[in-house]
Amino acid sequence: MKRITGLILFVSIIVVLSTSCEKKKVQSVNNVVSNEEQMKLASTTSFEKYPELITYTLGKEISTNNSNMPSEDTYEDNAYTRYLLEKLNVQNVNEFEAMGDLYNTEVSMSIAMSDIPDIMVVNNYSDVALMYKMGLLADLSESYENCASDAIKEMYESYGSELLDSVTIDGKIIAIPETNIAEGPNLVWLRKDWMDELQLSEPKTLEDVEYIISKFIEADSNRVGLVTTAVLCGESGYSSQYLTDIIFANFGAYPKQWIQKEDGSVVYGSVQPEVKEALRHLNMLYEKGILDKDFLFRTTSNIISLIEDGKCGSFFGPWWSPNNPLMYTVEEDENVEWKAYLISTNDEGVTVYPSTSPTSYKYVVVSKECEHPEIAWKIISTLFDYARYQDKENTAELEEYDKNAVDPTARPFVINVDYKDALKRSYSNISMAVNGEKDINDINSLEKSYAEQCIEYLNSDGEFSAQQWAAYESRISACSLITGENVKEIKSLFFTATPTMELYWWKLKELESNVYLRIITGEVSVDYFDNFVSEWENQGGETISKEVEELINQNK
Repeated sequence: MKRITGLILFVSIIVVLSTSCEKKKVQSVNNVVSNEEQMKLASTTSFEKYPELITYTLGKEISTNNSNMPSEDTYEDNAYTRYLLEKLNVQNVNEFEAMGDLYNTEVSMSIAMSDIPDIMVVNNYSDVALMYKMGLLADLSESYENCASDAIKEMYESYGSELLDSVTIDGKIIAIPETNIAEGPNLVWLRKDWMDELQLSEPKTLEDVEYIISKFIEADSNRVGLVTTAVLCGESGYSSQYLTDIIFANFGAYPKQWIQKEDGSVVYGSVQPEVKEALRHLNMLYEKGILDKDFLFRTTSNIISLIEDGKCGSFFGPWWSPNNPLMYTVEEDENVEWKAYLISTNDEGVTVYPSTSPTSYKYVVVSKECEHPEIAWKIISTLFDYARYQDKENTAELEEYDKNAVDPTARPFVINVDYKDALKRSYSNISMAVNGEKDINDINSLEKSYAEQCIEYLNSDGEFSAQQWAAYESRISACSLITGENVKEIKSLFFTATPTMELYWWKLKELESNVYLRIITGEVSVDYFDNFVSEWENQGGETISKEVEELINQNK
């Protein structure tokens, strides 16, 4: 009897063990399926988190002073990367880090060796086209449809079709373009404390500005006149800080822009007769010293040094100039006061300015070898949609970065994606929150951080931080000027290249720059401009003009 009972017990144990093993096997299979499903879901949606850590190599553009991040933060471990790790379970491993020209050199070397990181930002379209021809780039079309959030798609659509069309070849989206928001006309930034000392009235016209600058120089011989660089005017899509576009616009001239004349013809602004009178005026300003006599040799960093050293009291720049470089001057000396003014460009008191390219010619590219190319769209959707508009609980560290003016280079991708009219939207939201017309918690996290700083500035009784001052002067004072009714945009019509441009445009740009500078500095008379126009047309300009007009008419 004992033997039978033992046998039954043995059999029972075997059955239990067998059943247990079978259950574990089923659970194991279910776990594999579940993991695969989670991975598929994460790979085909905007915000779903990957079930396991996804690392990607990154070519990283950096900036000075560690991009103003807290000292313990790095470009692989900071508020942005920690947020992405928590939200998506993705982590960048930087293949190289460099700034400015050195970064562009690293990019060029990677392309030359056909060995690019999983993801990097390139600063010109020619590199994008070259990598596509070399077969280095992933097709981002499907991941755009699946992983770009609805808001991100709306942002791109706010520019019409031209933004994504510009990065589509053979029906494939081959890069992610940075959006270039409509920023309005340049403002003239003046040392208001100097104006007060000299009892000078606030300017409304270019003539007023020139008078103020002349008085600045008379008061102190160590001061320089209006600062600019030898670039003079901004090509659409590029920064227009420290340039002279507003002076040209006073004469109805729009260099470097393709514009439509009243008769419907499309022309290149740099060779129009209005430019001749603008150059005549600039030559007069140069001779009087109202235009900085050393402008030919000025670099951006040199101009910033002049501003910080108190030798420069005037320049033309965009609304965000308080953030860079003016915030640092206010931080160093509480008596320094910079103020922006909108200068009319015609007798009607209106400021006319050319529109900009829908992209600033910065592109995120993804290697064909990247195992998860969709992470590029997911990262962009998470940072520029979810964190900015949807997440109301987990963005404190990002908001702190905004308050402390941490440079955008701290982000894995040094680009911005936003609505075309983002500046106008943002100004409306921030000003309403500051005025108590809107609940501050109802605006996005970036706007909230600026609104809080503006409120702190207004309630400071003069004891404010440089960051608070910069937030108010840029987001409220400057934006109130450029979003008003006295501004008018003239449409720039062409931003890419024609076949003849590919061959000769560099040469024509060099010719243009050389002649402009020689006229302004008095090396040749202003009448030499007519010779320049003839030379420009004969060296390919006339053919290019016909090609541009034909392409514009085709697009219509």
